[in-house]
Amino acid sequence: MSALPDPALSRAVLIGVSSYVHLEPLPAVANNLPALAHVLTSSGSWDLPEGHCTVVAEPDSTPAMLDAVQQAAEVAEDTLLIYFAGHGLLDGRGDLFFGLPRSTAGRSHTGVTYQALREILTDASAQRYVIILDCCMSGRALGSMSGDEMLADQAEIEGSYLLAAAPDNGLALAPPGETHTAFTGELLHLLRDGIPGSARDLDLDLVYRHLRAALGARGLPQPQKRVRNTAGRLILARNHAYRPPPANGPADPASTPWPDPGQCHTPHAFLQALAEVRAVSGHTLSALSQRADPPISAGSISALLNRTTLPGTWKTTGIYLTACGLPAEQADAWKAAWQRLRATEPATRPAPPAAGAAPAPRTWRARLGRGKRRP
Repeated sequence: MSALPDPALSRAVLIGVSSYVHLEPLPAVANNLPALAHVLTSSGSWDLPEGHCTVVAEPDSTPAMLDAVQQAAEVAEDTLLIYFAGHGLLDGRGDLFFGLPRSTAGRSHTGVTYQALREILTDASAQRYVIILDCCMSGRALGSMSGDEMLADQAEIEGSYLLAAAPDNGLALAPPGETHTAFTGELLHLLRDGIPGSARDLDLDLVYRHLRAALGARGLPQPQKRVRNTAGRLILARNHAYRPPPANGPADPASTPWPDPGQCHTPHAFLQALAEVRAVSGHTLSALSQRADPPISAGSISALLNRTTLPGTWKTTGIYLTACGLPAEQADAWKAAWQRLRATEPATRPAPPAAGAAPAPRTWRARLGRGKRRP
């Protein structure tokens, strides 16, 4: 399964309550929803069609909040993301429930219990799901996913990721005057601006680590997580802070580290990294052709570096990496990454465009070399 969700087969439901009768209002929550929806529907993230990203603002009853979740759970086949921002409250037994506009602390019947959300996801058809809770007491949801009652086990899906804004008894903050809540504001900052470093894409684990570091440095509550299987490698967005080596990279590879194939979670990232190997080596295509053993032409190298799908065999790639000067001990890691990504690529390929058809836009997702989407 690809680390990047298929937008045609994925859904997101973003829920937020900012106005309360008996509890403190949270005006920043109202700004969270459109901002997060904009990111998830952009080509730099999941590129979800607008109809696949549902915003539920100010629901005043359990059906008003969960009907959209139920509908998304019935049709999502790849990834299902559920986000809630608002007051998180505890009932008399200490269990988490979500605050609706007229909710009262300690009375779960005035809100929506986390158990009600779990019951929907238990029957979800998605292969993996993400739950993001930006509310007080959201860490209680982690406890309800333990032992024999673990939601991921009940749902029988490949991967799950629960990201909670605050520990069991912590308070998720909505600083007065801020546009967004502290947790979601930092999340949006990471997805929009990226994280400096070698990662080409932002997966859930990387986002989580930087959220903890950034919020902790500001003295704010640190988020918690619960992960099932490989869900932590699910990509949320392209890393906008990533900067590849310059095209005329240094002649001495010791001055710049080789790209890490372990950071390549998509075919596009792998192909981009291949090109960066040449930049780090400092060799021209002609020089690489002369260094290759057995020989390969400069045209073959150029064709390799301009592919939009992974090569079907390893031979040319291996020769190219050796010609660039990649240490022999690193070659196995590159081949393992190629094999891993090949296993995620669909067997079918998009049909060629009809004569006279306009070329498809070369967006980030269009260059990933994905197979034809199912309807």
